[in-house]
Amino acid sequence: MRHIAFVVQDPKKMADFYTSRFGMELFHTDPDGSHFVTDGYVNLALIQQRLDGDVPAGFNHFGFHVESVEPYLDTLQPRPALRGGDRPFAEYRAIDPEGNWFDLSAHGFLPPGVA
Repeated sequence: MRHIAFVVQDPKKMADFYTSRFGMELFHTDPDGSHFVTDGYVNLALIQQRLDGDVPAGFNHFGFHVESVEPYLDTLQPRPALRGGDRPFAEYRAIDPEGNWFDLSAHGFLPPGVA
């Protein structure tokens, strides 16, 4: 597991908390204000809550960094879905038997160009 995401009301305040208290490093900010911090191993996504959205604040999803996504595509039910749009992170979204979202990524959870 390399990625955990929370929907938050104030991503900057949350990022400041994790960087100042736990030494995490801010490595990306989305245009919508979402902030992404890392300790060098685990990436923490602090997703901006949208007032017009239907996603509540709190835990949202977690992610696995895998060598290849292909072996999981036919073994997980329902089949993982390709994440569309301009997402620079995980390639696929899936759900566990209890309905918890998780991501699968072969390229990892840092934006392209960030080591």
